[in-house]
Amino acid sequence: MQDRPTNSRAALLMMASMLAFALGDTFIKATNGDLPLSQLLVLRGVLATAFIAALAYRLGQWRLPMARRDAAMVCLRSLAEMGAAYFFLTALFFMPLANATAVLQVLPLTVTLGAALFLREQVGWRRWAAIGVGFAGMLMIVKPGTEGFNVYSLYAVGAVVCVTVRDLSIRGMTLAVPSLMVTFWASLGVLAFAVVWSAGQDWVVLTPRLGWLVLGSTACIICAYSLSVLVMRAGAASFTAPFRYTGLLFALILGFLAFGDWPDAVTLAGAALVVASGVFTILRERQLKTRAT
Repeated sequence: MQDRPTNSRAALLMMASMLAFALGDTFIKATNGDLPLSQLLVLRGVLATAFIAALAYRLGQWRLPMARRDAAMVCLRSLAEMGAAYFFLTALFFMPLANATAVLQVLPLTVTLGAALFLREQVGWRRWAAIGVGFAGMLMIVKPGTEGFNVYSLYAVGAVVCVTVRDLSIRGMTLAVPSLMVTFWASLGVLAFAVVWSAGQDWVVLTPRLGWLVLGSTACIICAYSLSVLVMRAGAASFTAPFRYTGLLFALILGFLAFGDWPDAVTLAGAALVVASGVFTILRERQLKTRAT
């Protein structure tokens, strides 16, 4: 069992990782569409993929051969990662940072729902109720049928679907596939997708401003990946998982400071419902696993 100081360190690392992801999204949104998304993904993907490969090699996780089923799951995860990157980053350009981030907070609920529907995992009435509350909160954020709704809200929901598939695919892999190799193939897949996508587009000459924003986004994503690895090594995953929600707090602060955006009361209430139901689901799953052991 992990001791309290170790778990506390892991929680701090998780929050630092969420801050790095939020900062990376802030840098991307700050490009304001002046740089085609495909070009941005290529530039960021080259550096990030190279870093992940080097990190995997350095930590002894560089392994290419894998079983056929593992390879199929890695391919599925990579395809889902491509979709998630496209949908979320597109939504990010047209939605407030906090709103787009808040929609993603429903992920623990959608993963639980997907596991129940497709993997036949048992889900009790408490978690079903939490899923219902969380989806109600997401509808309050997206606001279908109101003036605050636009098609890019559906892009954020599309990102949720893709990330759910991505996370569920991991459950179909064996432990023989190192986590960093899974991340590497996903990053390489997004890079390949961006290269093909950008082939039919005119590239934009980087201004100093755009260059710094791309570099900042890349540095943040590399930092976030590194911190994520440290989190997995530092503490119990069941303890650190709820601290992922600090990403929403960072998005709120950065969205206000960088763009002057602040969600309305309905959106904030919806985000609170999503976070509360997600934390409950995570803690309930930890409780059930503890009982099982």
